[in-house]
Amino acid sequence: MQRGNNRAACFLGDLDRRFYLKWLGHAAAACGCDIHAYVLMSNHVHLLLTPRAQGAASGMLQDLGRRYVRIFNKVHGRTGTLWEGRFKSSLIDSERYLFACHRYIELNPVRAGIVRHAGDYPWSSHRFYARGETSRLITPHARYLALGTSEGERYEVFRSLFGDAVADDELARLRTALNKGWALGAEPFLADIQRRLGRSVLPPRRGRPRKETADVVQPPGDQKEMLF
Repeated sequence: MQRGNNRAACFLGDLDRRFYLKWLGHAAAACGCDIHAYVLMSNHVHLLLTPRAQGAASGMLQDLGRRYVRIFNKVHGRTGTLWEGRFKSSLIDSERYLFACHRYIELNPVRAGIVRHAGDYPWSSHRFYARGETSRLITPHARYLALGTSEGERYEVFRSLFGDAVADDELARLRTALNKGWALGAEPFLADIQRRLGRSVLPPRRGRPRKETADVVQPPGDQKEMLF
């Protein structure tokens, strides 16, 4: 997640959002990241992506952040920082959490009371998956492509996932993992990630407090989906 400094707005109009998406596409292509889902809110951004190389995600966000801040400051006659510290991220098990992350991201405007339905919000990936709206930014994940044998079938199945709000316990789990830098997945996935990273990516056991984790980094030599 990228958040505006002190939760201030990082988009003051649609032109800002267009610039951000344009440079997100450039940075993703240059650094080697596949963007699966996104939402641009007034003061923060969520992304679901797969980095194709070690360090690709952080490189993409650093490049994007620098370029966008320069444009934003120039357009709005301001100086100084725009983003609040480092981005927050979580490695996810796509078999278990891919569509949960889609729902978490694309229902953000609904939870905020901006729109009634995810498809009513123009600044997210939802219309691409649910209606077939064109986008040069998005790379569909293999699990989305497996939802049906035709585009129409995939649209229908994907829309059916958005009939209900994200459950409170699932929402809390996703938010906590993102804020703490913990991985999300089944036990074998989590054990494999911990083994390869050489450090814990799980919540500490009760009675054993430890220092909070930094951003989850990608295991060497692998491609894992990441929630931002």
